[in-house]
Amino acid sequence: MALDTRAAAARIVGDVLSGKSLNQTLPPTLEKVAPRDKGLLQQLCYGTLRQAPRLEALLNQLLDKPLREKDRDIHGLLLCGLYQLEDTRIPDHAAVSATVAATKALKKPWAKGLSNAVLRRFLRERDSLLTKLPEAARHAHPQWLFDIINEQWPEQANAIIDANNAQPPMTLRINARRGNRADYLLRLNAAGIAAKEGDLSPQAIYLESARDVLELPGFETGDASVQDEAAQMAALLLAAQPGERVLDACAAPGGKSCHILELQPALGELTAMDLDPQRLERVQQNLERLGLQASVIAGDGANPPPVLAAQSFDKVLVDAPCSASGVIRRHPDVKSLRRQNDIASLGAQQTAILQGLWPLLKPGGRLLYATCSILDGENNSVVNSFLKATDDAILVQPELTWGVTAGVGRQLLPNISGPDGLFYALIEKRRLL
Repeated sequence: MALDTRAAAARIVGDVLSGKSLNQTLPPTLEKVAPRDKGLLQQLCYGTLRQAPRLEALLNQLLDKPLREKDRDIHGLLLCGLYQLEDTRIPDHAAVSATVAATKALKKPWAKGLSNAVLRRFLRERDSLLTKLPEAARHAHPQWLFDIINEQWPEQANAIIDANNAQPPMTLRINARRGNRADYLLRLNAAGIAAKEGDLSPQAIYLESARDVLELPGFETGDASVQDEAAQMAALLLAAQPGERVLDACAAPGGKSCHILELQPALGELTAMDLDPQRLERVQQNLERLGLQASVIAGDGANPPPVLAAQSFDKVLVDAPCSASGVIRRHPDVKSLRRQNDIASLGAQQTAILQGLWPLLKPGGRLLYATCSILDGENNSVVNSFLKATDDAILVQPELTWGVTAGVGRQLLPNISGPDGLFYALIEKRRLL
């Protein structure tokens, strides 16, 4: 028997608010709901979590006292109910009825009256409840993140916040080994799929609306991949040359590794490394679909495995673990899971990875540091400190027409109809005299 969609969404949202990631909780549940309900389940989970700070502030006004931890599923259900009333086209009566009915599927009939009362009170008092929200909650952001965005990006803050709250575009990367963008756009048009060129990457295409990848011409045979345009700039900046040995040090799920190989068929060797062996399975799957070859190994960039010899790579890509503050629209659970003190600990981890990988780079070689963050504490501050502490590290500043200058690096900011928010900095190892 298929799961009740709203009950399933309630459990997922409740689990995320208790510390689990959406990537952990959603996929197993998607397999258990009826095919016709998969889209609704995704909408409820992603939409509720995108608006979670605002919905939480509303719910705090509507509840006389907080729910117990063991009732986090009911907490999630109420948030999903408020999301439906506030942000979907589902008729109010249908949203209330289906949400209340889900208490039975959750085996908590006691919550039926509570759910009905909370949602109907919201409908009666909506305007007055909304006017009481703090500014950060009104913009669906945790206070700490709202403050940092406005402090570090005062001129762009409104656009960043709007992009964070929007559904992201679906962006493709055309396999340069198998065709070009103009031809693929014609194939999409013939298949009735509206699309347009990207502005930054020569391989980027934006779809007018999201599609199942199996509907895309030649997807299964490797003609195209799904990858945000900002992420496509990594391979272009790294600019691997024929015969070079390249290390993608934080490779999973493999999009950047594959793009490097697509752009440089004469590459000497590419090693794709990641700390998580399970995530490396995705790297291998992507390589196989695209007909590409790489050495795939598990390892920690801060303490590289001995098989990676010193001064053995011409290029190193460090797509460092980060807050994901530049891709919140794709990972809305960031709003609920991240805390301000995470930034300092992530910065320390990023520094350790840079220090661990630097000895693997040949003199004259280049390391590209990347994050999907828009926060200085993970970007400019980390790279600038590394440059000051590393005698043979030289900053390279290519002339770029995209993004904005962010200290020693280049920052793309999330754009509603464009790329995600990624940071890049290019460092060269000084040649021996």
